[in-house]
Amino acid sequence: MQPDSMTEQAAEKTCGGLTGFLKHWVFTTNHKDIGTLYLCLSFVMFFVGGAMALILRAELFIPGLQLVSPNFYNVLVTMHGLIMLLTVIMPVAVGLANWQIPMMIGAPDMALPRLNNMSFWILVFAILLLGSTIFMDGGGPNFGWTMYVPLSTSFGPPSTDFLIFSVHMLGISSILGSINIIATIINMRAPGMTWMKLPMFVWTWLVTAFLLLTIMPVLAGAVTMMLADRNFGTSFFNSAGGGDPLLFQHLFWFFGHPEVYVLILPAFGVISQVIPTFSRKKLFGYNRMVVATLAIAFLSLTVWAHHMFTSGLPLAAEIYFMYATMLIAIPTGIKIFNWLATMYQGSITFETPMLFAVGFIVMFTFGGFTGIMMSIAPSDFQYQDSYFIVGHFHYVLVPGAVFAYIAGIYYWLPKWCGRMYSETLGQWHFWLMVFATNLTFFPMHFLGLAGMPRRIPDYALQFTNFNMIVTVGAFIFGFSQLIFLYNVVRTIKRGPRTTAQVWDGADGLEWTLSSPPPHHSFQTPPDIK
Repeated sequence: MQPDSMTEQAAEKTCGGLTGFLKHWVFTTNHKDIGTLYLCLSFVMFFVGGAMALILRAELFIPGLQLVSPNFYNVLVTMHGLIMLLTVIMPVAVGLANWQIPMMIGAPDMALPRLNNMSFWILVFAILLLGSTIFMDGGGPNFGWTMYVPLSTSFGPPSTDFLIFSVHMLGISSILGSINIIATIINMRAPGMTWMKLPMFVWTWLVTAFLLLTIMPVLAGAVTMMLADRNFGTSFFNSAGGGDPLLFQHLFWFFGHPEVYVLILPAFGVISQVIPTFSRKKLFGYNRMVVATLAIAFLSLTVWAHHMFTSGLPLAAEIYFMYATMLIAIPTGIKIFNWLATMYQGSITFETPMLFAVGFIVMFTFGGFTGIMMSIAPSDFQYQDSYFIVGHFHYVLVPGAVFAYIAGIYYWLPKWCGRMYSETLGQWHFWLMVFATNLTFFPMHFLGLAGMPRRIPDYALQFTNFNMIVTVGAFIFGFSQLIFLYNVVRTIKRGPRTTAQVWDGADGLEWTLSSPPPHHSFQTPPDIK
């Protein structure tokens, strides 16, 4: 049985010393503990993936080969992409979901706590397997995070098979987590919490969970066909045997483009909680925000081939995917308008979570504009496979996902541990990140327009100056995360005590609980007025 008080929980953790501590964290089924495990794992992998990025940028500081071989450079490119997308941004979103959803809907825990524990440890196994490929004979996967054939089927190293197994495990973890979140939201809402009273963070995660259930089996099928082509003589993607290499691209991007919204939609939910709090206003256009979330999820399944404009698509397909890609900007624009309308004439204060939310709006919008540029098929022929793509992609995911989730951590951390972070360190972290993000990713657009291809370990002399600027920005970005790490650890250990409300203007069931909240959030479901 789970302990019913913080005292009993602490006794269980300390009983037996290290053995009791490990037993608690390995077998825990409490949503707060599992949320903490997800967040810690994401934090660790953030630094691992970031270290790989810094090696890449150090190599590209000046022309020529300085630090790593071209093959190992390609391995780092592949691993950096997979780690950041699948083992950093997704786990931090799941960690926030585990912590917040039961408290936001008035539930004592997640609906399927043992499944919750299992999905986390499957993720850990998958990450260890993925990382181990670097040390295998022949080196790690070296064909890019998109795993395009025939590079991955005919020319990939033996470790590719282990990468495929790792992707399967990552998918299983995501599917189990999605089932748990859906079951929790549908079945465990407090009496009176109707669908249109759900917090926006809960809505975005509900839609995200259904999106994951739709796309993860498609990725599983694609990598299984890769495995068969590599080992069993099939020709799903081998044109010499009657297959089609473009089939893999269609399958991968049917997963890959909705996956971007899997990473971004919960971030939208975080921003929709932060901005009303620090504007001291209700979220403007709540109903429209819900509809926009549903529209984004649906449209994300219809635009995948805009990644394939240069692959020889029929003209009619290019025209359709061009207009469909432009269309998806409309519900996203509705969200941005509603956030700005929430801020308009609000009593705004700029604590660290609000700073990150405003930074998110400004820079994510810029990333969206470059996305509109790329949606135009004739223009995309110029941008495709250049550093313009790298700049756009990172402008969407770093300000779009990383800034939003950091805002969420600063916003809810005082609630989680009952202690307030250092506002001074938080502001330093924000301004350094803003400066470094723009210094790192903005010049990439000019490199791409000037003709620099992506995924190359060496380059022509005329690209040197911009690459030096990008590398300096990347190292400043990495340093700023050390401030974040120190601030979080300092807060947990010796931050000043805070109240249950934490923020003036915060609204929601989680703020009615003590800081930190009890082991089981709501023993008795609250009555929603």
